[in-house]
Amino acid sequence: MRYLIIGAGAVGGTIGVLLGEAGRDVTLVARGEHLAAIRRQGLTLRTPDRAVTWHGPAVDGPGTAPLPADTVLVLTVKSQHTWAALDAWADAPVAGGGTAGERLPLFTAQNGVANEPTALRLFAHVHPVCVWLPATHLDPGVVIASGHPYPGMLHLGRYPAGADEVDAAVSADLTAAGFVAPVRDDVMRWKYGKLLNNLGNGVQALFGADHPRWLVDRVRAEGVAVLAAAGIAHPSDDEERAERGDRVGTRPVDGQPRSGSSTWQSLARAAGSTEADHLNGEIVQLGRRLGVPTPANSAVQVAVRRLARDRLPAGTFPPAELDHLVERPD
Repeated sequence: MRYLIIGAGAVGGTIGVLLGEAGRDVTLVARGEHLAAIRRQGLTLRTPDRAVTWHGPAVDGPGTAPLPADTVLVLTVKSQHTWAALDAWADAPVAGGGTAGERLPLFTAQNGVANEPTALRLFAHVHPVCVWLPATHLDPGVVIASGHPYPGMLHLGRYPAGADEVDAAVSADLTAAGFVAPVRDDVMRWKYGKLLNNLGNGVQALFGADHPRWLVDRVRAEGVAVLAAAGIAHPSDDEERAERGDRVGTRPVDGQPRSGSSTWQSLARAAGSTEADHLNGEIVQLGRRLGVPTPANSAVQVAVRRLARDRLPAGTFPPAELDHLVERPD
């Protein structure tokens, strides 16, 4: 199989480089300075143990030539960029006839749970991926993967449920590339568990290392309450800890600990947008539909949007202003 990695950032870059190093056919999709750096000098992946530079094809979108029929699309853009990426690639022609949306498998290796139903509008074969992969992308041409002893754990399956031979084949390739890649009939259940864990990303992005722990606990508690009201299953904390075990921890790279979450990284790069609308915002919209209050998630969403809109640095939200957004515990 050939892999087209749509979004060669932290997650996509790590997956792409390691698949390429394992001998798989990989093409990266990137843009701007990052694409220019990859074309000029390759994509360097730095890990706790080593650095490896991948040299291979990198593009900014579909070309005129048909995609090979054995291509697997791996979508790794941030959730707020999902529709643009889907729209760009769905109509790409495939060798032998038809389009990518009609014929090719699409693996959504992204945070949040809204990407899969969105993808199903344009792609017939959607495969969710629950991503446990601590990585950072701040500088063009460089990705830092902090996972140890494995770079990450990637649960695979079909949407809305089940699994097939494509999942098994991709799992085998990811395993050969060094990942833990279990195939799950209930992969969306794992993605909802990851969503709960990601609700604290915005808090850390707003306040930095000294973020208020009570607010992290509050946004998660609201998330648990909303999912319970919706009848949506997710793994317990104990189940997730047992699944992860000691296989996906983090270690410093080049003497530096991991900088921060994907939300923190978006603010640090002054990207102008973050995933908060698809993380905290997912809980907010479910809560509004079901009549379950979600004031903490709403506050974090609003605050993160403000920093992103004004391109203010991560960790600079004024703590005093938090009192105007959400009530503190006694």
